[in-house]
Amino acid sequence: MSERFVGQVTLDGPSGTGKSSVARALAVRLGAAYLDTGAMYRAATVAVLDAGVDPEDAAAVADRVDAARIEVGTAAGTELVQVDGVDVAERIRGAEVTRSVSAVSAVPAVRRLLVDRQRDLVAGADAIVVEGRDIGTVVLPDATLKIYLTAAPEVRAERRAGQLGVTDPAEIAEIAADLRRRDEYDSSRADSPLRPAEDAVLVDSSGLDRDAVVDRILELALCAVGKPV
Repeated sequence: MSERFVGQVTLDGPSGTGKSSVARALAVRLGAAYLDTGAMYRAATVAVLDAGVDPEDAAAVADRVDAARIEVGTAAGTELVQVDGVDVAERIRGAEVTRSVSAVSAVPAVRRLLVDRQRDLVAGADAIVVEGRDIGTVVLPDATLKIYLTAAPEVRAERRAGQLGVTDPAEIAEIAADLRRRDEYDSSRADSPLRPAEDAVLVDSSGLDRDAVVDRILELALCAVGKPV
């Protein structure tokens, strides 16, 4: 592109839609920074678990997350996720963290704290792609472009299984069940529930590969700022 994109693109949606790979690739295409807010909540969950705190104890969870040094990078080409100086980029995707992240991220005090940190990171970039579950509705309600990325449940389960290297049908079925449970939990929580923003563009990735989804959102982003496609 002859001119750089300036603005914010938000990608919200449930797990297994391809948000992370799409958001990273889109950031590269736009020459923008990239922020995975889900990694921030997962890192907070690591801090809670390592401290022996019950994820259902909201007050204790909030205190531990407030005390933790959580660092998430904004470079699309590398993944930086640290808790108190320890690299947890691989660990945050494991089953232990996945089982507890919804409970931790549902704590209002945790959400307020991490949303403030997310906004600080966004403020430091003139162009950024931000992925999560409440970005267009809560974190960046005035974003340049809001996308809600979705996919059929069975497609999402297959994708997540592929990420984890799982091939056993029973394990894939359990992954699908976990996705449904997390969707229900996140959609029904009182604070920042998972839902599309009123002005979000719905993109269904069920029958599309990553590059096709990126091309579609790239076109929308350039149109949003009046640049030629």
